[in-house]
Amino acid sequence: MHRPLFEQDHEDFRSLARSFLEKEFAPHADEWTAAGLVPKEAYRRAGEQGLLGTAVPTEYGGGGVDDFRFPYVLMEEAAKLGAPLGGIPVHLFVTTPYYLRLCTAEQAARWLPGIASGETMTSIAMSEPGTGSDLAGIRTTAVRDGDHYVLNGAKTFITGGINAGLVIVAARTSTEADNRRAGLSLIVVEDGTPGFSRGRKLEKLGVRATDTAELFFDDVRVPVANRLGDEGRAFEYLTSNLGVERLQIAVNAVVQARAAIDRTIDYVRQREVFGGSLSRFQNTKFMLAESETEFEAAQVLLDRAVEELLAGRLEAADAAKVKLFCSEAQGRIVDRCVQLHGGYGYMLEYEITRLYADARVTRIYGGSSEIMKLIIAKSLAL
Repeated sequence: MHRPLFEQDHEDFRSLARSFLEKEFAPHADEWTAAGLVPKEAYRRAGEQGLLGTAVPTEYGGGGVDDFRFPYVLMEEAAKLGAPLGGIPVHLFVTTPYYLRLCTAEQAARWLPGIASGETMTSIAMSEPGTGSDLAGIRTTAVRDGDHYVLNGAKTFITGGINAGLVIVAARTSTEADNRRAGLSLIVVEDGTPGFSRGRKLEKLGVRATDTAELFFDDVRVPVANRLGDEGRAFEYLTSNLGVERLQIAVNAVVQARAAIDRTIDYVRQREVFGGSLSRFQNTKFMLAESETEFEAAQVLLDRAVEELLAGRLEAADAAKVKLFCSEAQGRIVDRCVQLHGGYGYMLEYEITRLYADARVTRIYGGSSEIMKLIIAKSLAL
């Protein structure tokens, strides 16, 4: 179907992104997957091409256009090429919006140039060993001591945590017995701050080219000048950005589902069974037709939600619907594609196997499918 979402500027950006990724990222997919991270130099090269700072104001070296569609295009092109992006999606969709919205003039001058150039990759630390979707249960503390906070606690499952030069840490600065959501603040911890350490790079089932880490804070003294926004308002800030984060996960689900279908169409055309191409069997045709239809429905829903986001009308329940549908559809599509590959679909040398492993987490992070259903049910007054 015709997609009215993108304009000529986005298509020009698409050509730039495709050319860059084809040359600089795609050839290293196996190497970076084995290493468990994308090297920092690759991020710097992406920054030099203007791929990381489209939303950052021009005075700080960015493109000055805060438009969700540019990183959406980047993810589409990466999926087509099988090029791992590492921590770039979190950097673009999740963390940069916090800096753009909450930075003071001094903070913007200090941090935004590096964010735009790729010199300073970013991550956000919310999840803790005992706290996932329940943000109000955060136990990491930041105690005020003069013009510093003293930060103590641990975070886990932090995407981009190994390579990040700046980490936004959600920490408890006060406690109110009758309101668990109050008293949380966002504190930016810079790489090299004494007492801040990174644990092991977590070994995951999928998304293996993205570094995921444990982070530890042991009496870390952070200047009050590193607080993003007002003290005690982090829960509000975090939840207000969850819609964008969930759309980003839906984008990933949709573009990876597209990649799985395309790889499988190529495979069934080439695979010879019982004296002919696998593509000639009715079961093959039906499975791919079903997958294509589900993909189209997911993409239309996602594109419509992006239009609502750009118009400032996207509701939390709508973002939840999009993430739920797109991530569940991705799981069904990739599963069918593995089945059509037969035994080869279980071999790591085939890209469909990586797509299968990568797909599973989409229904978990950013709020599990069950959490999405609760949000949607709440919007129905249930």
